[in-house]
Amino acid sequence: MKHSRLVLAVILAMALLASLFSAGCASKGGTGALAGAGVGAIMGQAIGRNTAGTLIGTAIGTGAGYIIGNELDKAEARKRHTQGLPPETGNLAGSRWKAVKVDPMPQPPYETYVIEFGKDGWLRTTETFANGAQKTDKEHYRIKGDILIIHNPGYLINAKYTILGDRLIISSQEFTAEFTRM
Repeated sequence: MKHSRLVLAVILAMALLASLFSAGCASKGGTGALAGAGVGAIMGQAIGRNTAGTLIGTAIGTGAGYIIGNELDKAEARKRHTQGLPPETGNLAGSRWKAVKVDPMPQPPYETYVIEFGKDGWLRTTETFANGAQKTDKEHYRIKGDILIIHNPGYLINAKYTILGDRLIISSQEFTAEFTRM
């Protein structure tokens, strides 16, 4: 009886993964994580023949799938850049936003934080500190569905974004930020 419940749980998990795949992921990192979770669950169950094996396989598969998908996202961004393809800037192109809330707050804390999405695929961030000093950074960005992909050589951030009127909300594993349109 215990074995049949486990098999049912694995089948339900696979059905859930299949429904998520049919909805689609905006980035290869997300798709890789889902695919890795499914494959890992099956492998973990086949090897361990218990719930712990299934869960361990799911965790390892999710991580490995995300890493592989994330590297594919980076490669695609490099390819688009080197081939001179137009950037995928979506509905953020040409917009400018001021931070209302960022969690966790960067250190040292800033007085104002402004982001500007260029139509050319560049994201410019300007931090102004209490002493009046400013720091400006420039990064590549692109949009895939509701995912904002920010990248430069050596790093890539996949963040979900939502525009609600004059508010922009960006969430990733590393931070959550809310902005108002300028």
